[in-house]
Amino acid sequence: MNNLSSMRSLPTPILEMKAVSKQFRQATDMAARLVHVVKGTTPTVVHAVDNVDLAIQAGEVVGLVGESGCGKSTLGRMVVGLHSLSSGTRTWKGKPVWGKHPQDRTILPLQMIFQDPYASLNPRMRVQDIIGEAALAHGLVKAKDAQAYVAGLLSRVGLEPSLVRRFPHQFSGGQRARIGIARALAVKPEFIVCDEAVAALDVSIQAQVINLFMRLRQELNLTYLFISHDLGVVSHISDRIVIMYLGRVVESGPSQEIFSRPNHPYSQALLAEIPRLETRKRAFIPIAGEIPSPLHPPNGCHFHPRCPATMARCKTDVPVLREVAPARFSACHLNDQS
Repeated sequence: MNNLSSMRSLPTPILEMKAVSKQFRQATDMAARLVHVVKGTTPTVVHAVDNVDLAIQAGEVVGLVGESGCGKSTLGRMVVGLHSLSSGTRTWKGKPVWGKHPQDRTILPLQMIFQDPYASLNPRMRVQDIIGEAALAHGLVKAKDAQAYVAGLLSRVGLEPSLVRRFPHQFSGGQRARIGIARALAVKPEFIVCDEAVAALDVSIQAQVINLFMRLRQELNLTYLFISHDLGVVSHISDRIVIMYLGRVVESGPSQEIFSRPNHPYSQALLAEIPRLETRKRAFIPIAGEIPSPLHPPNGCHFHPRCPATMARCKTDVPVLREVAPARFSACHLNDQS
């Protein structure tokens, strides 16, 4: 992929991923390994992320979208180091970090906000400890100042400081989401990965939390990788959008241009079904077929079994993610004919 080479005129990205891949291999015991040897088979391998390039500038909000199972959450976990790389490299402000193995990780100012505000908070811990634990561990605050520090974070995310002694079950879903944000802010990150951070919330609460994210971005000069399957949400928060399908990036570019002129057939199909006020009555036409299994991804272009414009070469040749317009990248053989 050569999509990063055309960005040389831009400042050094705060975070850059080059040709990163992630495979999850089935754990096997001695008996299972013997069976594989006798039958000449191999353990099951899930190809979650396949040769992805991603560069994010400081202060940018990048929306990472795609259907469930496309690998976007796995990529987000690779960004923060929760998953090691099967191949490829990661750099932070131009310097290589986090080798292939977990012991090679470097501690950096990154945090992750998880999807489920009910499951991501320890039900046995009070808010005081949930938010303040990491700050104490990293020496960012002294024990005697921890309660005031946590109270200030609660106030910043729109919660009453007096709630520090409560447990997670005593809060609503929207309040728990704000606690998750406060916990991420506690270690003073520069970069936050938001993994479906508003997906579990009511629409009205989603809007409030999105506004909070944007306010915090301005106040704290934060950079976001905002992962979501909801294109409507992503359109309100993102400067740039990256669209994934079955482990690969199929298109990326400025948010407004992606929404107004999608290039890849998969992007076009996704965006065609976003509810809009100007959309008149019409038949709903879903994307044909189902997303293939990452256990056995199709050859060539992963989208070719569902694409209405499939050609013979789509079944054999992997399309290259290349620049089709200024700052616009797409991986489709149709672009080779233009």
